Amino acid sequence: MDEGGSRIRRRVSVRKRTRPSLGSIFAAPTAAELKPGDEKEEQEEKEMGAGRRRRKTVGVQPVESYDSEEDMFDDYDSFAENSFLAQLDDLEQKYMQLPERREHATDVATEDLCSDSIKHKLSVTTLDNFTELKTDVHTKNQSEYEDVSTESGADLLCDVPSSQVLYFENLQNSLNDLGDQSTKERDWNSSSHKTVNEELPRSSIEQPQQIDESSSTVKTSSDVNRKKSLKDHLKSTMTGNAKAQTPIFSRTKQLKETLLSEEINVAKKTIESLSDDLGPFYSLPSKVRDLYVQFKGIEKLYEWQHTCLTLNSVQERKNLIYSLPTSGGKTLVAEILMLQELLCRRKDVLMILPYVAIVQEKISGLSSFGVELGFFVEEYAGSKGRFPPIKRREKKSLYIATIEKGHSLVNSLIETGRIGSLGLVVVDELHMIGEGSRGAILEMTLAKILYTSKTTQIIGMSATLSNVEDLQEFLQAEYYTSQFRPVELKEYLKINDAIYEVDSKAENGMTFSRVLGYKYSDTLKKMDPDHLVALVTEVIPNYSCLVFCPTKKNCENVAEMICKILSKDCLKHREKEKQEVIQNLKNLSGGSLCPVLKRTIPFGVAYHHSGLTSEERKLLEEAYSTGVLCLFTCTSTLAAGVNLPARRVILRAPYVAKEFLKRNQYKQMIGRAGRAGIDSTGESILILQEKDKQKVLELISRPLENCYSHLVQEFTKGIQTLFLSLIGLKIATNLDDIYHFMSGTFFGVQQKILLKEKTLWDITVDSLRYLTEKGLLQKDTILTEKGLLQKDTICKSEEEFQYSFQITNLGRASFKGTIDLAYCDVLYRDLKKGLEGLVLESLLHLIYLTTPYDMASQCDPDWMIYFRQI
Repeated sequence: MDEGGSRIRRRVSVRKRTRPSLGSIFAAPTAAELKPGDEKEEQEEKEMGAGRRRRKTVGVQPVESYDSEEDMFDDYDSFAENSFLAQLDDLEQKYMQLPERREHATDVATEDLCSDSIKHKLSVTTLDNFTELKTDVHTKNQSEYEDVSTESGADLLCDVPSSQVLYFENLQNSLNDLGDQSTKERDWNSSSHKTVNEELPRSSIEQPQQIDESSSTVKTSSDVNRKKSLKDHLKSTMTGNAKAQTPIFSRTKQLKETLLSEEINVAKKTIESLSDDLGPFYSLPSKVRDLYVQFKGIEKLYEWQHTCLTLNSVQERKNLIYSLPTSGGKTLVAEILMLQELLCRRKDVLMILPYVAIVQEKISGLSSFGVELGFFVEEYAGSKGRFPPIKRREKKSLYIATIEKGHSLVNSLIETGRIGSLGLVVVDELHMIGEGSRGAILEMTLAKILYTSKTTQIIGMSATLSNVEDLQEFLQAEYYTSQFRPVELKEYLKINDAIYEVDSKAENGMTFSRVLGYKYSDTLKKMDPDHLVALVTEVIPNYSCLVFCPTKKNCENVAEMICKILSKDCLKHREKEKQEVIQNLKNLSGGSLCPVLKRTIPFGVAYHHSGLTSEERKLLEEAYSTGVLCLFTCTSTLAAGVNLPARRVILRAPYVAKEFLKRNQYKQMIGRAGRAGIDSTGESILILQEKDKQKVLELISRPLENCYSHLVQEFTKGIQTLFLSLIGLKIATNLDDIYHFMSGTFFGVQQKILLKEKTLWDITVDSLRYLTEKGLLQKDTILTEKGLLQKDTICKSEEEFQYSFQITNLGRASFKGTIDLAYCDVLYRDLKKGLEGLVLESLLHLIYLTTPYDMASQCDPDWMIYFRQI
């Protein structure tokens, strides 16, 4: 179709959407108002309209037919009841099918024919008083004349050439003038007929009545060539649209989703009412219980888990700390509480875990729940995580983060005013709050949540807590504990060839158990002086074993040493599956494989430490869980929560790196022994030398170490970073508010124990002064009596003025970039200096940019090497 035809189609489509009925424009006169002869004329008009409705379109691009579809509209078609619409469609098709008529029409004839057709149509439709009615309709509703324009203009389409289509669009303007020219219409009509008769063939137009005869002839031709009527056209289109837009759902799935929605609504009401009725599954839909059976094989909770979940403090959403031995099932309680928050209270949840590997394991375990129950599981570890997180209207998010990423996430929520959307924060391994700079960051995170959001619940859990009272006061939490352990744990010590069982009732804390019977040659004794192979071969390959080593390098060396001594029979155990593991590892790394793993995996042995990529670690953990690998040599990271239990756990030495083992670290490691549902008992063996015997005996007998705040001890990474972020996030900007915040921290709770010489107020003032001197903060003063802000004013009287602080650009960049404040000003100065003379033509500048300040003093590069390369 040409451009003009396309324009006509668009105009007609607009009329279809906005067209009023014919009756609303020209109301039919009553029987009393009709004159003799008028009834006959009205009947002729009705018959003519009915005939036009029966016509079908010709030459229209065929629409996809849905012959097999049921007729959704029966015999009634409200779209085709209006004769205007049928006439428009018919005349458009006559225009497209009779191009020879368009070739003979001239511009003058076209205009005259338009006028004549308009008058003829109006004269047939109206009575003697039509002139007055037209004037009233024009005054009341201008848009109704547009419909008349469409009808009349459509009658002309059979004779209007495509080059004159614009004339059709301008008919509305001429019709608008009809109301003012009603007295001259008949004269204009007769003159139009004369013009048409002079310029058009007599066979085409001789008198007004012959237009009807011509229309009848065209109608007969249209009936022969028709493809689709307007009615069928609309029905097919609407049926196709309905078919395309209606998604096909499984009836069973719809019923399940409806049931889940209803159960969630019931759970919401149950939680709000605080009733004793816990609903299908602890105020959660029964589908959650089914998913735990399906994904984790958990059919029933332990008694302590039921008790903990039904505590009044839990139902009232009070903060909670609970402590149980490792492998006791602490995480399941936290997961149920998180699901309650996500599904029933419709709030976001943050779960803080100590290591990246544990975050990835938890992501893998809970993603399937998110898919089935309709919430997002987002990873905040390593390079992953978005700040601030995406704000969602419907589905809620479960953020699983490391300690550092969790702190950044909380900062971003506070900065954007969205901290109230966080309904629950769960902290695993809560005892880590007392471990160096990471503990200080965890303390800052929890303190900010407590200070800025009174509606956010905090749940802390750990297997190794001692001074719980301080933590309770800090978190304003209830406490629950139990000594339940699903599998009995037996602890052993190995000194030379003898093995002793740990016994708290014995005089020296241990009793003799047995002597190793493994026969070693002199060569093997030199290779394995600690008899590791003898301890390992008692368990593998039928059962699993973990060997904890002090360092990553030691993990790899021990794995190779064990494989050199192991019997060749171990190679036959699940040999094909081991080869698949090797091939999968090669695929992950582009065909290459660590030579250590290449030698150890055929024996069912592998190392596990942070040097592995996340994909490699996941693949090896799956192989270990399914029994393809039976022995891991690993670092203490695996003890912190990665769910890889073993029949026997061996501690290669009572050291982590160069530091002697702590009681809580020891409990974490040996807690991996014993698999619930698989083993009846678990065993741990600590290998020690005679020189460490006394320390080890103290280790196994003394209580757990207390947790102490490191907020002040980690000066630049602790309290100073905290103050900088408090002012940058506008949590507290003056001295009084900052001091009040500090009083509510874990350090504030323990200040009497930790502070000997200075008070908390002194430390607060000193820290703020230090940040101001380094250019990270700028100090303002507020006149307390008049409330006037004065910048850079020296305070004459401490009673008259109160200090407030603002963060500088350098300060904001430092705390948002998590830069150590001890080096932030030096780093900025060095970068500015480097811009002046840094040469980027070689790679030498990378050394300048990547050398840490705390390592610079230990580096002594040979600069001649770089000189020769340049």
